[in-house]
Amino acid sequence: MEQWISFISDVGFPIIVTLYLLHRIEAKLEAVIQSIHGLTEHRKAEAGVQVRQA
Repeated sequence: MEQWISFISDVGFPIIVTLYLLHRIEAKLEAVIQSIHGLTEHRKAEAGVQVRQA
């Protein structure tokens, strides 16, 4: 039992910090993904406009 408590106290802090940072960066990654999708749609629309004008 003491080994488990020692293990949790040694490894628990890095796990908590990692989970906290992953939670914070999740929203930022979602914004990047939405920007990439928006850029793709914008480029498709832009290419469609160029084809119609030609």
